Amino acid sequence: MTGKLLAKQIANIGPFFVNTKQNLLFNACFHTVNCLDQHVQQSPDRVALIWEKDEPGTEVQITYRELLDMTCRLANTLKKYGIQKGDRVAVYMPVSPLAVAAMLACARIGAVHTVVFAGFSAEALAGRINDSECKAVITYNQGIRGGRIIELKKTVDEAVKNCPSVKHVFVAQRTDNTVHMGDLDIPLNEEMAREAPVCAPESMDSEDMLFMLYTSGSTGKPKGIVHTQAGYLLYAALTHKYVFDYQQGDIFGCVADIGWITGHSYVVYGPLCNGATSVLFESTPTYPDPGRYWETVQRLKINQFYGAPTAIRLLLKYGDQWVKKYDRSSLKTLGSVGEPINHEAWQWFHKVVGDSKCTLVDTWWQTETGGICIAPRPSEEGAEIIPAMAMRPFFGIVPVLIDENGKVIEGNDVSGALCIAEPWPGMARTIYRDNQRFVDAYFKTYPGYYFTGDSAYRTKEGYYQITGRMDDVINVSGHRLGTAEIEDAMDEHPAVPETAVIGYPHEIKGEGAFAFVVLKDDTVQTEHVKQELKAIVASKIAKYAVPDHVLVVKRLPKTRSGKIMRRLLKKIIADEGSNLGDITTLEDPSVITEILDAYQKYKSEQRTS
Repeated sequence: MTGKLLAKQIANIGPFFVNTKQNLLFNACFHTVNCLDQHVQQSPDRVALIWEKDEPGTEVQITYRELLDMTCRLANTLKKYGIQKGDRVAVYMPVSPLAVAAMLACARIGAVHTVVFAGFSAEALAGRINDSECKAVITYNQGIRGGRIIELKKTVDEAVKNCPSVKHVFVAQRTDNTVHMGDLDIPLNEEMAREAPVCAPESMDSEDMLFMLYTSGSTGKPKGIVHTQAGYLLYAALTHKYVFDYQQGDIFGCVADIGWITGHSYVVYGPLCNGATSVLFESTPTYPDPGRYWETVQRLKINQFYGAPTAIRLLLKYGDQWVKKYDRSSLKTLGSVGEPINHEAWQWFHKVVGDSKCTLVDTWWQTETGGICIAPRPSEEGAEIIPAMAMRPFFGIVPVLIDENGKVIEGNDVSGALCIAEPWPGMARTIYRDNQRFVDAYFKTYPGYYFTGDSAYRTKEGYYQITGRMDDVINVSGHRLGTAEIEDAMDEHPAVPETAVIGYPHEIKGEGAFAFVVLKDDTVQTEHVKQELKAIVASKIAKYAVPDHVLVVKRLPKTRSGKIMRRLLKKIIADEGSNLGDITTLEDPSVITEILDAYQKYKSEQRTS
């Protein structure tokens, strides 16, 4: 793409390059003006948010005018209780219009929001509040997800007992149930009703903090990734527009939670800056049945659908009938985010969900990058898309591959550590109160480059394929192997929706591969499938890549965002099951007992055979 064309396309974003008395480029509250005010001036009754509540068919539409009103009332409430520019505010809420308004209200008054996923424990919440020294928490009395009530306020009460910095807890009503209200607690809906629907935006510098988002670190202590005002919004808006080919009037459906960076960039900031209609998905992929996503697509006429491979693999397990039951003809673009998508899931997503008619973008990026860095689109019109590959760097992203000696690898058909050579607008600026950790984690390994922590393969054509985390690389008899590579091969078996492969010490080969495998419910010949899996790996990769052990489990240990916690699997096979460390981020801790039992049984069978 030429520089002229890029400049023209960036100019189309408009507001970033418009200097008016109301909207000075980097000298107003950049975010809410660009995400709300400009659209309210032009088309106030355009729908900003469609809240897809937990119960199907109960969606609520919020216009840009209504969202600005809600945001200003909330902003004025925060100011009334002493929240000022630079103060940190924790948002512990499920996906909802009020949660979006809470983020935008903080931005409007210059406060820094830190959204904590509303499934985290009190201990995890307290740790994040204390690290960021939050002055206030915004939450709901309760949450509703998958037909179940979630006691949010109780969790907050338990957390703030150990958080001396918290002066106020703003409590909104999601259900009609009453909850205990203490000295710190303020009924948010009542307070907002008393406030004016107008709030002048705070003057902000382009490099002032916009938000912090905590992401897990290798040390186990979460790190508060800092994103700033101008560059982040520019990057989120551009990537939303061009990766997904967003057109005015489209219904954009990103089903991520706002507690993750995907929700920040592609539920809230990117779509709203572009004047889009963004779907807020409160429920789960399987409530009330495995057709929920596709029933929602039909009812809301969603045009772009952006979700995680882990959900796609889960739904694949239930079969095609749940998809084909619904009209998905509104879909134009499908997107995958959060981890590399395996071939079987990609093909199913493309052929079954998209009827082989939709563009499917497998996107690679991180909390730290702020937005999508590598994806099949944008590209020349009709350019090829290779299944399960991120492929093309976005505008301004300069990827390089680096070898074990720190040298840049030239040419194609090569593999190495994925780094980025030039800065880009959406990149994180620091780790809150620990800049040295930021430097050590991302810039020390390969000086002069941003180190992603991922390994990648550059194909003969010059496209990029993410092969896994660098710490998910095992060395079998001198052969470096990405565990994702083995997983991808095994996932192609029709009876296998999901696998996790880890390395373990092997007295002859140095390291061996140990595979944890989930089988479809109707699988009967387990041992036969195991042998077939080994044969697939031998034929797809090499005999040396064949796992020494294949253990069938009912499910894998996952975080609430769907990432497999391979660290726990390593501990289990190292017989350190009693010393697993922090497991608060697990979606369901009981999975550990299941896997431990299966592993002990497997070991005793190995001994007797």
